[in-house]
Amino acid sequence: MKIYVSCDAAALSVGADEIAHAIAAHAGPRGIEVEIVRTGSRGMLWLEPLVEVQTAQGRIAYGPVSLEDVRDLFDADFLQGGAHPLNLGPTEQIPYFSKQQRLTFARCGITDPSSLDDYLAHGGYRGLERALSMSPADIVTAVTDAGLRGRGGAAFPAGIKWKTVLSTTAEQKYIVCNADEGDSGTFSDRMIMEGDPLVLVEGMTIAGLATGATKGYIYLRSEYPHAHRALLAAIDVARAGGYLGPDVRGSGRAFDVDVRLGAGAYICGEETSLLESLEGKRGQVRFKPPLPAISGLFGKPTVINNVITLASVPVILDQGAAHYRDFGMGRSRGTLPIQLTGNIRHGGLVELAFGTTLRELLYDFGGGSLSGRPIRAVQVGGPLGAYMPESQFDTVLDYEAFAAVGAMLGHGGIVVFDDSVDMAAQARYAMEFCAVESCGKCTPCRIGSTRGVEVIDRLVAGRDVQTQEALLRDLCDTMTHGSLCALGGLTPYPVLSALNHFPDDFSRGALVR
Repeated sequence: MKIYVSCDAAALSVGADEIAHAIAAHAGPRGIEVEIVRTGSRGMLWLEPLVEVQTAQGRIAYGPVSLEDVRDLFDADFLQGGAHPLNLGPTEQIPYFSKQQRLTFARCGITDPSSLDDYLAHGGYRGLERALSMSPADIVTAVTDAGLRGRGGAAFPAGIKWKTVLSTTAEQKYIVCNADEGDSGTFSDRMIMEGDPLVLVEGMTIAGLATGATKGYIYLRSEYPHAHRALLAAIDVARAGGYLGPDVRGSGRAFDVDVRLGAGAYICGEETSLLESLEGKRGQVRFKPPLPAISGLFGKPTVINNVITLASVPVILDQGAAHYRDFGMGRSRGTLPIQLTGNIRHGGLVELAFGTTLRELLYDFGGGSLSGRPIRAVQVGGPLGAYMPESQFDTVLDYEAFAAVGAMLGHGGIVVFDDSVDMAAQARYAMEFCAVESCGKCTPCRIGSTRGVEVIDRLVAGRDVQTQEALLRDLCDTMTHGSLCALGGLTPYPVLSALNHFPDDFSRGALVR
């Protein structure tokens, strides 16, 4: 009898390990043989620890399960899908899950992330096998035709970046995975690395075949110890199976992957700062040009994509570019893993084709605010994303649609605030965050953010309001157009959106801190 319990960090934080041990402890005295499979999370985080049992009717879900529930579950014959207040029915029929279109996360929560056999049994490495029969140029064409854009924030077409590296002559090329997931409200990278790490390894290997790169590095934030262990285990089983190494699957083509830990600097999420850190230097932004695709890691042509971008590649090679392109709208093709966090009743991960609206996500999936109060604003795209008011909740998830209203999708993280939020305090936090995280290389970011905090304090205190507001807007314009990278360049997004959509919050008297 198979029982599935997540080993995802979110599930572990609420006792998943203890639940797995308790199930095993209760099964023994009852003479029941059980096989407990540790999987990734299904993404329904409010139901964790989620326990699934394999029955003749498919997987039946129970959750959230506490230690006190385990004995009652056995008494209710939960291994056969027995009735119990925690019985959620077949997992695939839970509305939150059944309404999704899962491509990148198709295996997450289903397979054992450390098992190569499980990965292969659920369609793993079919994309790589197809790629091995193709020329590098044809692989790049497939990724280009699929319309895959970078899922890390800038939404730059992946195929163009790959083509540049392919066409640049060098004796050594690299694939670098940006796994420095530092945006507030984001965890999709972590979920893939903990729940289906082999799909990332496969995607990086395909990128290597496509561009002529023979070495890959995963730059992982040090705050992800569970992901670190899962990646190392996945790389080991991939090497043992011949999917990494000097002769990938007997093709005569080499590719291997290593993991490197970052020290937690937000600026190292910027690709050139990441490269500096990866080379053992201080994480500071590089001047561009040259682009990393031409002169990147150690001065060699380098593909830099984030986790979700690379993890989306195997399904494109497996199912074909047209299959992937058929999801989405406009220039936003495929699916996007959306992360619902903050003041939300049903927080978790939702993978959907581009085209749904914020309102659908917040209410149809998220169930409204956890507090029960009206949702006043959401911040999309991390700490540098704009605050979007209720009047913009019908904006569709599409890169161009968000840009049209002065916002950005970024990494797909959505942080929810109810009507008790102080938006002036949020604007101040954005400036303070930039000041703390700045690499210090350019004046608009390093000094502008510090001055920005001071200006907002004077504005909220009611000191010469018109002058201070004009000064804040002028400062934001300088940061937008004068900063060396997106940290300083995007900080005005949350500041100005708060000021434009919630002006009354800036005239409530002294800021309470």
